[in-house]
Amino acid sequence: MTAEDHRPANSGPFRIGDRVQLTGPKGKMNTITLESGKDFHSHRGILPHDDIIGLPDASVVTNNAGVEHLALRPLLADFVMSMPRGAAIIYPKDAAQILALADIFPGATVVEAGVGSGALSLWLLRAIGPAGRLASFERREEFADVARGNAETFLGYEPENWSITLGDLAEELPQQVATDAADRVVLDMLAPWECLPAVSEALKPGGVLLCYVATVTQLSRVAEAIRATGEYTNPQSSETMVRGWHVEGLAVRPDHRMIGHTGFLLTARRLAPDTVLPELKRRPSKTDFSDEDVELWTPGALGERTVSPKSMRKRVRAAGAGAAASKARDLEAD
Repeated sequence: MTAEDHRPANSGPFRIGDRVQLTGPKGKMNTITLESGKDFHSHRGILPHDDIIGLPDASVVTNNAGVEHLALRPLLADFVMSMPRGAAIIYPKDAAQILALADIFPGATVVEAGVGSGALSLWLLRAIGPAGRLASFERREEFADVARGNAETFLGYEPENWSITLGDLAEELPQQVATDAADRVVLDMLAPWECLPAVSEALKPGGVLLCYVATVTQLSRVAEAIRATGEYTNPQSSETMVRGWHVEGLAVRPDHRMIGHTGFLLTARRLAPDTVLPELKRRPSKTDFSDEDVELWTPGALGERTVSPKSMRKRVRAAGAGAAASKARDLEAD
């Protein structure tokens, strides 16, 4: 099933296989997948799924104890926060900035590495539309399986304009994307500087390279590596912090908690062949670094969080089950 003949999953009455976000009276949220004959259990009562199936989106339902819940289809931002994870996700606040800073547009050819749990892939697929192409690369097969399952769960079908290639980006990119064929490249990986030669060959002149990194040492190294190629504009870096506000009557104040640092975004644009970037005039600074300094910034020294094989198998199964339920929903609707 393609996007063209697919009924939008985020409209119409609730159907079997839909994911529904239930919000209780104290604001606690639970996400369930609707199944006929099943119940949602909480310490405040039981709510049959059949009481939700067939209702319009944004309805209020009452469980057997008289407790009301607001039933909503999750937005993409809600879905990525509750979906099964193989690797850590890119949070919605950073995904929104990536779409803006990398200027992801409908019909674009976008390269993404790595795919992780598929959170950013979903945002990119939405932005490029059916006329675009997303070529994702992932080293770990189990992560790719989780990402596929999550995408199919949310969309209800397997996108024809999305491919996931297993292997190292530096080796696989030339085989999958022709020279000067990529409009945008988004790198979410531990050592993006290792892939710059392959990325530079695939990226069009004027195209945007965006790197998402977690630490200042990674940020410094990738920025210097980009400058050293002589093939890009001077990289620009930033981070995004989001602070909510409590607004109720005259009680208006910042929330006590905020979403602080999650990662740095660095962007640069590919120069035309044989172009020499004018040298920036700025005061001298301490920019020199030794080989020992660089060694401290390697992936081995930085360390990488790993997920146990047992936990990983569980997450793959959860993503696959969600995808199967979502696809079955659309088959029943047909």
